[in-house]
Amino acid sequence: MLEGWFLWFILFWIVVLLGSFAIGGFFMFRKFLKRLPKEDGKSDMDWEEHFVMETKHLWKQGEKELLDDLVSPVPELFRDVARQKIAGKIGELAVKEKAKVINQDLVIRGYILATPKRDHKFLRKKLDESRISIVPYEHLF
Repeated sequence: MLEGWFLWFILFWIVVLLGSFAIGGFFMFRKFLKRLPKEDGKSDMDWEEHFVMETKHLWKQGEKELLDDLVSPVPELFRDVARQKIAGKIGELAVKEKAKVINQDLVIRGYILATPKRDHKFLRKKLDESRISIVPYEHLF
């Protein structure tokens, strides 16, 4: 029979493990849903990759550095995923507008559109720190 502190120790670890499995399963399920094909036969992640590859040659070093700077507040564990998602949205805008080159305006608009609404306050703060005026982009928030 389990009694005393050892019982509580075992119960604590059961709760921690179940919580960890639930959190990991949630993120794996979200990734699975993003990989499911839509009506057009491509998933959200396929489209992101498509737009990044299609506009890869349009990026200049300055815009790549700006994107890296804007993504810097994202925790390092999720930074690559965030950069890919934002670059995909920027590429989508560039393709729709038939842009000849990715410029600062496209980077900022794509960054705003790809960022979840709950993170817009951090986005505004980062743009202020970078001394980028948000007045022309207010309608996107």
